[in-house]
Amino acid sequence: MLYTKQNAIRRGMRLTLESFKRLKALDLLLFFIGMMAKVYLFDAIIAVPNMAMNGFDTVVAIGTLALACFWTVWLPTRGRIIALIAISMLLSFIMYADIIYYRYFQDLISVPVLMQASQVDSLGESIWTLLEARDFWLLADWLLLIPFAWYTLRHGRADLQDRFGDSYEKDTRRRRWPFAAMQIVLGLAIFFLGASMSIGNINIAKKTWAQGLFVNNWWSLSLYNVTGVVGFHGYDVYRYAKERLNSEQVSAEAAAGIQQWASDRGNSRKLLEADPAFGAYKGSNVLLVQVEALQNFMIGKSIGGEEITPNLNKLMKESAYFSQFYHQTSQGRTSDADFLANCSLQPLVSGSVFIQYAGHTFNCMPQTLSDNGYSAAVFHAYDGGFWNRNTMYPRMGYDTFYSKKHFTLNEPIGWSLGDASFFSQSVDVITEQKLPFYSFLITLSSHHPFTMPQEHQVLKLGELEGTIMGDYLQSVHYVDAALGELVEKLKAEGLWKNTIFALYGDHDNSIKDWELFETFLGKPLNDLERQMILKQVPFLVHLPDGAYAGTHTNVGGQLDVTPTLLHLLGISTANDTLLGTPLLTEQALSGKGGKLVVQRNGAFTDGTVYYMPSSDGIEANGKCWNIADNKLGAIAPCLAHTEEAASELTMSDQIITHDLIPVFKEAVEAKVASAAEGN
Repeated sequence: MLYTKQNAIRRGMRLTLESFKRLKALDLLLFFIGMMAKVYLFDAIIAVPNMAMNGFDTVVAIGTLALACFWTVWLPTRGRIIALIAISMLLSFIMYADIIYYRYFQDLISVPVLMQASQVDSLGESIWTLLEARDFWLLADWLLLIPFAWYTLRHGRADLQDRFGDSYEKDTRRRRWPFAAMQIVLGLAIFFLGASMSIGNINIAKKTWAQGLFVNNWWSLSLYNVTGVVGFHGYDVYRYAKERLNSEQVSAEAAAGIQQWASDRGNSRKLLEADPAFGAYKGSNVLLVQVEALQNFMIGKSIGGEEITPNLNKLMKESAYFSQFYHQTSQGRTSDADFLANCSLQPLVSGSVFIQYAGHTFNCMPQTLSDNGYSAAVFHAYDGGFWNRNTMYPRMGYDTFYSKKHFTLNEPIGWSLGDASFFSQSVDVITEQKLPFYSFLITLSSHHPFTMPQEHQVLKLGELEGTIMGDYLQSVHYVDAALGELVEKLKAEGLWKNTIFALYGDHDNSIKDWELFETFLGKPLNDLERQMILKQVPFLVHLPDGAYAGTHTNVGGQLDVTPTLLHLLGISTANDTLLGTPLLTEQALSGKGGKLVVQRNGAFTDGTVYYMPSSDGIEANGKCWNIADNKLGAIAPCLAHTEEAASELTMSDQIITHDLIPVFKEAVEAKVASAAEGN
């Protein structure tokens, strides 16, 4: 009996040790080695300035990987191997997608962006031009992982039976509790160690050099600089879930404070209604054109002895042209520009308002004009579902959305219909609209990667021949010719003389090779000049009588488009929740309005200084450029505006995400009703 008990103890110890050995298999170690190699490769590929991985980042990366896989030790050997392979492939794919997204948007993919995943197929050729051979190293191990996973699933149980024989099931029951205890302890140990290495170090950073980063409206790359790529996506999922699952509405007190802030903006616009331009063009038609990727840096320039934008150059002399006008888009790009210009609210830090909040209420220009007797139509020769336009445009107040299905595709260029035919067919519809009309035209021909038919490649590009910059200039030259034809057709149809014609660029051209810009401009570029190129887009307003023609240097942004046009029409925006201000007023043109143009990443300018936030999120570590001197200056002039800039972003976010405009309206109506009862 004693011998039997001792033998059983020895047998149990052997099985426990065998189980422990299996727990210490190489699969976990190989997972960490492989994933850390990919994390370093990812960091090297995106190569964000001043964000190269250091010791802190390595510790955090190991910790986040531990949090991603700690639970796998609670699985049997075969289950753990399959789980680790699945985690590895998922994280590899996410990093691969991040790289492609970063090259186009200079940002990382977030959960809201994934809601736009259906658009990826529509990007077509643009996606392929963003791929590089070295990217595939992130997925190279799939050639081994997929067959090994299949083998493990198919043969894993048989291998275990061969290894342990008939006693396997009996021995498993005997070792269940000690083995389970070790699994629990080891899993918890990996979890707490990972949490300490990642969350613990991140919390230390949040209290020191990254203070305020997680509560302010910074771009995703600033978060990546603290959390690493795996940690960023983990935090992004947490943040998104918290926002969506948090059922608490903004408090009445907080809503009142936001309403007062928005009301102050409205009161500022109300004071400008004494300006001579207010209502000077009452009843005029409005035709607004959003031009794809049109930027300021090539306006007025020539190449190979030929003007790149001859028609725009001519139109600028006859219109009010704003030389310090900035796009303010974020991840929503074209949809952000549309939202900014027509609804005068900041875009989201992540994703697109068109996708995430199409059901919310906004004070958009088409609805305002419709309420004032205008017919309102939007024209875009692309799929109506792209950027959720089919849903968003009726909410914005358009009577009709003319999408790709409404056009005859008789001039295929790039993504869809060439702009020349697009303009011509659109004007044919506009001439039949009820007067006065508001028509919003969104172009497409100059979209990345700027592939133009040979017959439209007419510029002599010299050194830029065969480069993406050369292709971009060719596409802009074509769009300029199409714009010239548009103006002539409006004149021929008798619309030009009673129409306010406005035009702006939606965002930058996504070309990141600065040597190409320097070759075109013939000079090296400092950081400020690069920001000016990236952020400045044309904005011009042609008035029926040609008033205000010439170049104006007062600063402005896409938020100001709607207030500017409604001001000219004499439609008050004092009670509307808009962030912008009219640019064609005596005060604005004098440059004394104290105007601040705020970018979604926290950058801003008042026309004299340009503030670039630091990647670490610390305001004092940002750069304050003196625009006139084209050099870095003291940080103090910029720090005086950081609170105002942050407030604009925060207030706009609150208005959008909590759908506060109906709340504001109810509060005003209740106040009016109460006052009436008191009388």
